[in-house]
This record gives sequence, structure tokens and C-alpha cells, in this order.
Amino acid sequence: MNKSVLVSILVIIVALGAFFMFQQEPQPRDLVVYSGRSKALVDAAVEKFKADTGINVEVKYGGSTQLAVAIIEEGAQSPADLFWSQDAGALGAVNKAGLLKQLPSDLTNSLPETFRNNNGSWVATTARARVLAYSPERLAVEDFPASVTDLTNEKYRNRVAWAPTNASFQSFVSALILEFGVDATREWLVGVRDNGAKNFANNNAILQGIAAGEADLGITNHYYLLRTKAENPSFPVEQTVFASGDIGNMVNVAGIGQLSSSDNPAAIQFIEFLLSEETQLWFTQQVFEYPVIELDVANLPTNQIMETAPVINLEELDDLDQTLQLLREVGLL
Repeated sequence: MNKSVLVSILVIIVALGAFFMFQQEPQPRDLVVYSGRSKALVDAAVEKFKADTGINVEVKYGGSTQLAVAIIEEGAQSPADLFWSQDAGALGAVNKAGLLKQLPSDLTNSLPETFRNNNGSWVATTARARVLAYSPERLAVEDFPASVTDLTNEKYRNRVAWAPTNASFQSFVSALILEFGVDATREWLVGVRDNGAKNFANNNAILQGIAAGEADLGITNHYYLLRTKAENPSFPVEQTVFASGDIGNMVNVAGIGQLSSSDNPAAIQFIEFLLSEETQLWFTQQVFEYPVIELDVANLPTNQIMETAPVINLEELDDLDQTLQLLREVGLL
């Protein structure tokens, strides 16, 4: 074999080796996220991730409960890489079905135990508190209910607003079941319903209903009013908490987990992005939720909120079927 032929063969071998090495490297591909978080709240963060990384993100928005049910039905065939839930209960249901994979320990261990589940398959991205929104013109301080269970009282007849189809409310009902049992929770739901509670589509609608005089008080998540007040400081609604430790003050989390069927490396990048100081600060200042990492932010009442919150194992709020069945049984779904 002459020298030129040998050189040509070596060049071909090197080129083929480089080609196959290149082919074996993981190539960036679209990241598919099922998001129970509304587009209005998180779209800006998604767009920032896309701009920073060059990775395209396809987001399927919907209710957290409905998306959890869809993922469980899809099983290993789900096109989703990540499930970003509005509440821990929906994440717990997907995890209970064995459809979330364990996240890297350096990622999960960077958070307090309160903000990650026991087996490391999901982490919290932000926290929020349940509060009592009210009309200061029509509800005097001395008439504030001490407990959310007091909303069955005659003095609140035809005055209460709630959102039974909302995922946050449903997670709250799961917490009631965990705290008091199914029978007591059924009794409370029926009591509030029969006391003339008015159904609204979501937390924002509750606030608008109180402002319009359709209700005098309602149970919502804390950040909706803060966002509204940032745009309209004279908005005629205020909010408060129930007595310390009351189940009505529960602190829930939005959280995220990677599906077991996903091998997309961009999934972990997205979670790390959500937990970065920059993104956590954005959620704190723009969405008015509470961060899950330590931030040096003035006047952030996270500690005060946690002090009034009941002790709840969020991972145990995973029986969606039981909660939905109960809500259907009492005619709220």
C-alpha cells in the first residue's frame, strides 16, 4: 500500500470517528412542559429561559389537577418532560403513580426539606399562603372569622366567595381531609355551600367579585391581591389571615418534577433556572410569591407567613381522586 493511499485511509477513519462522536453527543431539542401555572404568571420566565439558553420550550397550559390526570393516563407515552404544578397535591399524585424520576441530589439538597419531597422527585419553585380577602367597607375587623371553619356561621350567609374548580382550592380541601377527615370535610363543604357561598372561577374572579359587591369575603392565595394592588393601589379589597395555626392559613407551593419517561437534559437546566437567585427574585417582585431560597429582600414577610401557617406534610396531599370525588359528591364540581 503506497503512502498516499494510507494517508487517505487514515483521514477517512479520523473523519468518521469525529462524525460518530458528534452524533453521540446529546443534541438540544425542544423542552415540553405541562404547566398548571397560568401563562399570565409564568410566561415571562419561560421566555427568559428560552432567550438565555437558545432552547425552545413548548408549554401546555391547563389546570394542575387536569394535567396530572392527563399525565397519569398518558403514562410512559407522555410527551412531557416536566410537570410544573400549581400545587403539591397534583405533583404528589403523579409521583405516587411512579411517573417522576429522582432529581440530582445537589439540586434537591440546595433547598430546605419544606420545599422538596422525601424521595427527591420534585422541588418547590415558589411558595404562597392561603388568606382571607375581604371588603373593608362591609366586613368589620371584629367580624373576622377566627378560623376558616367559621364560614358556616350564619353571620356569613350569602357573603362568602370561593372557587371550587380551582386547583389551589382543591389542594386546600385535600389539606382539610388530612386534618379533619373526609366526614368532617364533607360537613364543612356542605355547610358553607348551604350558607350561600358563591362560586367563582378562580382567585382573581373572587377579588373582582368582592370589589363589585357580589361577596364580602373570600378564600384566596395571597399574591393575587398584591399583584392587583400593584396596578391599582385603590382597589377596594384587603386581606388578612386566620388565627395562628389555622388550616385556613396553609402554605402551599408551586413545584416541578421531571417525568420518568424524559431523558431531555434541558429539563434539569430549566429547574435550575427556576431556582436561580435571579428568577426567584423575579417571582418575588413581579408575581409576589415567596421564594424557596434565601434572598436578601427587604420587607419580605415569609417568616411571618410561616409562623401563622399550620404544620402540613404537603407530600400527603396526593389523593386527588378522593378530593375530586368529594367535591362532586357535594355538588361543587
